[in-house]
Amino acid sequence: MQERRVDPRLEEENEVSITVISKIKDLPQEKMMYNFIKNISASGAKIQTNILFPIDTLLNINFTLKTLEQKVSAIAKVKWIKNIIENDRYEAGVEFVNAPIYPIQVLEDYILCKKK
Repeated sequence: MQERRVDPRLEEENEVSITVISKIKDLPQEKMMYNFIKNISASGAKIQTNILFPIDTLLNINFTLKTLEQKVSAIAKVKWIKNIIENDRYEAGVEFVNAPIYPIQVLEDYILCKKK
């Protein structure tokens, strides 16, 4: 299978807070805590959550990079989701959209530094 990712990915677990931006019935609109980023790149991330997000759901995600203690905030779109513990935990691939240049540059620099 051919790799479709364009940016290097860093395996690093970080707590992330998620707020649903899309107006979708039956999805919580308040900030959700106790979600985790499992890996990250400058273009997206894999998150673990207890919410089954529909594909294309827009999320506001906020997390802190461990080593830098730099806060990152980005809008992300759900690209895929899979059930990892039946009706309790899910993994989702999200793509950053409309992200400001500064947080993306911070992520790129952080990942490159950690990969060395």
